[in-house]
Amino acid sequence: MVASGATSAALGAAYFLDVHSLAFFLAAQVASGVVQSAGWPCVVAVVGNWFGHASSRGTIMGVWNSHTSVGNIAGSVLAAAVLEFGWGWSFLVPAFAIAALGVVVLVFLIAHPMDAGLDLQAMEVEMNGGSGEEVELLGEDKKEGEGDELEVEALSELPRAIGFLEAWRLPGVAPFAFCLFFSKLVAYTFLYWLPFYIRHNAVAGQFLSHKASGILSVVFDIGGVLGGISAGLLSDKIGARAVTSALFLFLSIPALILYRTYGSISMNHNIGLMFLAGYFVNGPYSLITTAVATDLGTQDAIKGNSRALATVSAIIDGTGSVGAALGPLLTGYISTRGWNSVFFMLIVSISLALVFLIRLAKDEIVSKINSRH
Repeated sequence: MVASGATSAALGAAYFLDVHSLAFFLAAQVASGVVQSAGWPCVVAVVGNWFGHASSRGTIMGVWNSHTSVGNIAGSVLAAAVLEFGWGWSFLVPAFAIAALGVVVLVFLIAHPMDAGLDLQAMEVEMNGGSGEEVELLGEDKKEGEGDELEVEALSELPRAIGFLEAWRLPGVAPFAFCLFFSKLVAYTFLYWLPFYIRHNAVAGQFLSHKASGILSVVFDIGGVLGGISAGLLSDKIGARAVTSALFLFLSIPALILYRTYGSISMNHNIGLMFLAGYFVNGPYSLITTAVATDLGTQDAIKGNSRALATVSAIIDGTGSVGAALGPLLTGYISTRGWNSVFFMLIVSISLALVFLIRLAKDEIVSKINSRH
């Protein structure tokens, strides 16, 4: 987080230092991408350490992951608010904020329950709803004998970290990774281009200012917050992550068509349809990067190797990040042919994301049907 603040500050400083070098901006952007991408696998692993129960993982992760959309909202509003003082401040102010919060995280974040002296097995007994079980702390009884000492010693031994290629071969990792490639392509195209789109497309016959466009665009992320939570709740309810993701992806296609076709009629139409688009677009993106990644990183195929979680999460989110970089780039070229072409690209991307989930969704449906017989 501190390094992310430094790279963002470097971009903002270019305004005040009158830097116009393409090489500088490319280097700063690459550095920013490197340090930011390193954070997500770590935080998913941390949350997975604390909330590892699969039965409620989607709900917990959905609520937790709302921070991404809240951050997008805060970033858009903050950048728009200081834009009138010069675009450099739109980078510097968020840079100071994330660097300061990075220090807070360093001081207060406890990455694993065992770091707080908590017994994972005792915690599991309590969270599973057993009656009358006592939750003990590690080291609470130092006189239980040699057997308990060996057990604690075994718990302290870290398993071998899973290999990169080995993680790719885990069931479900590749399909969800490529699904996220296209899902994140769509989500980040909206993140980067939606304010520009609103600014250059009249709403109720009027063109909005840069500041108003930036503020209005946060409606998409508000929809994304509720979409992520809803996707998590639904996936927990039916016990089918792929089916839930596929459903949201499928419904996002008509949502995008409606927004493009009727979003300019009035402000109410624009807000309502933008919210709907954000709800369905960000739902599967949120679910895959959190609950799905945690499921895949703790599945039976790796026999509970907790050190696989960060690797699996990095593979899934890293593949998605390639799409996140490609989407806004392609939009810059395709938008010269009109915004209908851009929305067509987004719909094709969603359709391809659906293709990668067909087999997994089918397997989940068959499994549910067989379990009832």
